Amino acid sequence: MAEPNPDNIVKNTENEYSTPASDPKNMQEVTQYVQSLLQNMQDKFQSMSDQIINRIDEMGSRVDELEKNITDLMTQAGVENEK
Repeated sequence: MAEPNPDNIVKNTENEYSTPASDPKNMQEVTQYVQSLLQNMQDKFQSMSDQIINRIDEMGSRVDELEKNITDLMTQAGVENEK
């Protein structure tokens, strides 16, 4: 897989790839540009997926801690755990 030519791709202010600086002159330039766009999209998707998984893990830990605290409070109050 060929690396994209950085001279042929322009980054805009949002760090998103935009149209090439000049019109692609051949199929190889088009292919490189499309590969670059797809790689950028894959990287962003992976980053977002990782963030979501981390937040889910954090929420799971919080729920576990909350359940433990509730159980401790119920024990202190003398309420039996009914399941």
